[in-house]
Amino acid sequence: MPAPNAISSDKLTRIIGTPRAPHVFDVRSEEDFAADPRLLPGATRVDDQALAALAEQLGGQPSIAVCQTGHRRSQGTAALLRAEGCPSEYLEGGFEAWRSAGQPLIDPAKLPARDAQGRTMWVTRSRPKIDRIACPWVIRRFLDPRAVILFVAPAEVVGVAERYNAAPFDIEDVFWSHRGELCTFDVILAEFGLSIPALDRLAAIVRGADTARLDIAPEAAGLLAASLGLSRMYSDDLEQLEAGMLLYDAFYRWARDASDETHNWPSNKPKAE
Repeated sequence: MPAPNAISSDKLTRIIGTPRAPHVFDVRSEEDFAADPRLLPGATRVDDQALAALAEQLGGQPSIAVCQTGHRRSQGTAALLRAEGCPSEYLEGGFEAWRSAGQPLIDPAKLPARDAQGRTMWVTRSRPKIDRIACPWVIRRFLDPRAVILFVAPAEVVGVAERYNAAPFDIEDVFWSHRGELCTFDVILAEFGLSIPALDRLAAIVRGADTARLDIAPEAAGLLAASLGLSRMYSDDLEQLEAGMLLYDAFYRWARDASDETHNWPSNKPKAE
């Protein structure tokens, strides 16, 4: 019988990828993690014996603890965090239940190294339009919610990446970049195994808008228009990114929950007798 502060895999998968997603902490034992070193999307490995410092960093933000089967490690972690004033739940059935349900798992070895604060760092060209907003969105929503995104002059991307141990993306001749007809957003999804129907649909829209193939998806023209509009509205790349996060949140929720819905006027027109 799960405790009242349990969350099911089905419920968690509806929250992951949205702005209200809580922090997800993997507290499996070293042996269990070594047996399957994948993580839930957006999850971070933490030491369940050092939670006071973690609670201080959280500052009251909600979290979900994940251990192998949803027993003492995750339930204890959640209880200790709550005792420190941070709302916390544990994943019912743990990692095994999530994996058995066929939910997405990512390979953390493909992420760039984390900095002293536990954040990954990514760097790309300044003045983003489409792919360079879409990629940070999927990174922050599904890989590392605290990821640092750097925008620099095109000629300096590789140098900044080397200097600050960041992952360069969406420039030529780097790993995280276009491949054939695929854009960088596609590559990130494929490399991390983020096979989620809503993300697949969003990827087609991004690809069409980013590579001037608006016939790929009817929505691509709308994304292109909105993206170019945002680039004119904001001279600061980070401000544009924050505005773009909301845009991609909306497209993702449409792709996940509303793609079959239509709208007409008047919406409450009575039916003919």
